[in-house]
Amino acid sequence: MKLSVLAATLAIVGEALIAPAHAVPPTVTPSPGYDARLQESRSARTIYTPAPKPPKVPRKKRVQ
Repeated sequence: MKLSVLAATLAIVGEALIAPAHAVPPTVTPSPGYDARLQESRSARTIYTPAPKPPKVPRKKRVQ
């Protein structure tokens, strides 16, 4: 009898340790305003402009 109670207790505790947690801290609740801004920034087209070319340095002529 005691062995079966111990085995059942270990099975329940083992199941609780293996199961993933589903709790969410209060700071992670969805925010409609933030989600809207995030979607807007992700949908905006990114325009890449080429980097400006460095100015050409005039070469000095060789003196002979």
